[in-house]
Amino acid sequence: MRFATTGTRNARTTGRGPGRAGAGTGRAPLTGAVRPAALVPAAALAAVAAAHIVPAATWLPRLRTACLPGLAGIGRPDHIALTFDDGPDPDSTPHFLTALDALAVRATFFVLGENVARHPALARHIAERGHELAVHGWTHSRPWLPAPGRDLAETARAARVLYDTTGHRPQWYRPPYGILTGGRWAAARRTGLRPVLWTAWGRDWTARATPGSVRAAVGADLRGGGTVLLHDTDHAASPGCWHAALGALPGLVTACRDAGWEVGPLAEHAVARA
Repeated sequence: MRFATTGTRNARTTGRGPGRAGAGTGRAPLTGAVRPAALVPAAALAAVAAAHIVPAATWLPRLRTACLPGLAGIGRPDHIALTFDDGPDPDSTPHFLTALDALAVRATFFVLGENVARHPALARHIAERGHELAVHGWTHSRPWLPAPGRDLAETARAARVLYDTTGHRPQWYRPPYGILTGGRWAAARRTGLRPVLWTAWGRDWTARATPGSVRAAVGADLRGGGTVLLHDTDHAASPGCWHAALGALPGLVTACRDAGWEVGPLAEHAVARA
């Protein structure tokens, strides 16, 4: 929107210093009338920045658990949703599928579109083993700057490649790093996906992670109805760190069952809408 300036204002009508300096010179005085127009870009940029970054505050676990339980992934109190991010990866994901079969557990895999495009047979195999596939974006990118058009295009592209590959329409969306900006939230909604983050994670992406540290990190925040975040690959993490999550799985599942909780995918978790 363009704001017109009022060239008829001068020192006698404004009483501002620059107008007095121009009086009697025959020149149009410099007035303050242009200043509101100059402020418009700054105000617009501030509004865009706020719309982009304020929703990302949901990354804070206490905030989303208290205010947005659906987004946190809180579901049935007798159930734990087990989720994995960043695959599929032919070097590591098959090991998780074998371990989950041995535990008689099904999970939700938040996959990257680019990895599904590279390994379509593995993505189909995950679905054939009874697991749920969900959208984690096209690439594992950080959303430093607002790019709603790109967010929509990449989210829709990832959802489409999942459907084309497996024949199943994905239901869930989790952004990389759990940073749910305004653009990514809108992209998920327009693509027909439900955003969901987590209530407990294993911090399994570091080089120092061990099966014991992963179990302890998850256990510190795990409650009935919670959603657990682990990784089935080191695609965006320290090389080989996936071994820690894999080694932690039997103990985590056993602990959940000992507490009286079933373990399964988000599709069985009865998550409230965010």
